[in-house]
Amino acid sequence: MISADNLKSGDKIPSERELSERLNVGRSSVREALRALELLGLIETRRGEGTFIRDFRGNQLVQLLGTFILQDEKAKLDVIETKNLIEMDFLRLVLKRADKSQLFKLKSLVEADQLNDDQFFYQLIEMGDNYLFSRIWLILKDYYNSLNLKNVEYNRNSFLMLIEALVEKDEKVTLSAYRQLRNLSIFTDKY
Repeated sequence: MISADNLKSGDKIPSERELSERLNVGRSSVREALRALELLGLIETRRGEGTFIRDFRGNQLVQLLGTFILQDEKAKLDVIETKNLIEMDFLRLVLKRADKSQLFKLKSLVEADQLNDDQFFYQLIEMGDNYLFSRIWLILKDYYNSLNLKNVEYNRNSFLMLIEALVEKDEKVTLSAYRQLRNLSIFTDKY
């Protein structure tokens, strides 16, 4: 229904009565489903205005699902590994798609200490211009952040080294700079 009605974050959803009619279910079922969606933070009800779709990234859904999915150490390691693999793949896209002016703009933000790690990589994802990669990375990043691992602060020189490799369009040096940034001795040159 969200897709059919082309609804986006911030849009008002149909009333309980309309949902009941369209879905051919009782209003009490619709009401309970809406309560569950509201508890997950996917919708919000505003008195006198209606019910609206929320941006999923701002809610606790990832953390809630993470408590079920990420119960064992293997699953946690898989999230970290998958996030790193996706980051390396979108770096390959950046090598093909980004122009030097985009990279120099990113470099100036790094030099001014205006980006944390997530913001830095989000900028790179935008340069890679792949919506699906972006969505997958955002979800994995949220899972990764929900693991409450020791937060590693990356220094400006690590970011600058990666940007320089991207400017030079050198895949081998780019991936090497990435592995050094992430301290990934486990990833060989095949990744």
